[in-house]
Amino acid sequence: MSRTTRLPSSLLRAAAVTGVAALSLTACGSGSGSGSTSSGSGEVKVGLITKTDTNPFFVKMKEGAEKAAKENGAQLSTAAGKFDGDNAGQVTAIENMVAAGVKGILITPSDSKAIVPAIEKARAKGVLVIALDTPTEPESAVDALFATDNLKAGQLIGEYAKAAMKGKTAKIAALDLAPGVSVGVQRHNGFLKGFGATDKDVVCAQDTGGDQAKGQTAMENCLQKSPDINVVYTINEPAALGAYTALKAKGREKDVLIVSVDGGCTGTQAVKDGKIAATSQQYPLKMAAEGVKAVVTYAKDGKKASGYTDTGVTLITDKAQDGVTSKDTAYGLENCWG
Repeated sequence: MSRTTRLPSSLLRAAAVTGVAALSLTACGSGSGSGSTSSGSGEVKVGLITKTDTNPFFVKMKEGAEKAAKENGAQLSTAAGKFDGDNAGQVTAIENMVAAGVKGILITPSDSKAIVPAIEKARAKGVLVIALDTPTEPESAVDALFATDNLKAGQLIGEYAKAAMKGKTAKIAALDLAPGVSVGVQRHNGFLKGFGATDKDVVCAQDTGGDQAKGQTAMENCLQKSPDINVVYTINEPAALGAYTALKAKGREKDVLIVSVDGGCTGTQAVKDGKIAATSQQYPLKMAAEGVKAVVTYAKDGKKASGYTDTGVTLITDKAQDGVTSKDTAYGLENCWG
């Protein structure tokens, strides 16, 4: 599945009313060329709400949704929080989209619990709501979930790290996401499960928000606390690259094992370059494309998507370990995003 699909330059985008400065809400008409939110063409209206509009993961997710909307005769409106964790912005986006008459909303929740009341109101008005990438709490708050198995993604890199350590005593640093975000909790717990460790074995844990600069600061703090750290788990590859920068400044980049999750093109290249030992690659384009198709199906025949659809995860490394299934960076770069 290609991660480099682009829409034709002739496909226009236009801004729709957001109601708050924290959001960027746009609509693109499929084949209409107008880019307006008008429903005169009879197209199925689909909404996509991501955590931010700058993270390459969500940029690729938006591309997947746009392409699927064009192919399926749907009209796509998109919104994003001003920052990862902007629950209020996502609530406003849901309200705006429901008012605009969308048939379904695809959302990557910034706060898995706090977003639930807004989702319930949308569903009560007949809107199909599908979570992408990040499950709500409870998961049943949405009609369906299309996502990476984040526990498995973490477990894969945990198993890899354990094998790569070859019996050496591990001093683990965990560069996590943020409190209240299920995807971060699942990846963290999955890593520990795969490594055969518990939180008691983590000598330093810091939240990074998945940001490279914060990842660097977190790693610097961890090195001050525990200079003998030799394994670093990171929530994503930007945080991993931040950690690498901090380790390199201390001359430790070659003797500390860094493992991560995402599979973006920059991160996968970092695996090839030896900065990250391994990463679990996920597929945002597929999540969004399948989500759009599900909304169109619902609009046409009333059939609702339900339950969990696993959109896949693959361990990427050029230093394979016995007993851990993986693919090399050539495969990873062919299937990366961003």
